Amino acid sequence: MEKLDNLDRKILSILSNNARIPFKDVAEECGVSRAAIHQRVQRLAEDGIITGSGFKVNPKALGYSTCTYVGITLEKGSMYKQVVERLMHIPEIVECHFTTGPYTMLAKLYARDNEQLMDLLNNQLQEIPGVVATETLISLEQSIKRTIAIDVK
Repeated sequence: MEKLDNLDRKILSILSNNARIPFKDVAEECGVSRAAIHQRVQRLAEDGIITGSGFKVNPKALGYSTCTYVGITLEKGSMYKQVVERLMHIPEIVECHFTTGPYTMLAKLYARDNEQLMDLLNNQLQEIPGVVATETLISLEQSIKRTIAIDVK
């Protein structure tokens, strides 16, 4: 991965605050041409520095009122990939991490209500071969959500 220069960092900072900003506005703020911004953004995407763009949908607007983190303990850590493959088929799971600490994995999921959450836990997650225990943490409120800070020199 190529080292980021100050222009790359400034572009990333602007786009991370507003991904819908027109390139002409980014170019104006950076003092370069629109073509230069387009080329930089394309390179940043090709290099895997920018990993996506799109709209974020509020789960509550779709009826998913319960945000839950589930610590998953596996029989063996080597079963991680097989378990992830099964978790991929549960659409309510939006994130999954292989972790250190008390859990082998940490998953984030959304449920419509406690009844659906119980079904997800008892009839789907805990039925996956290799899953020996789960611990559920319900998020009562999300206080901070942001991207990583980008230092512009």
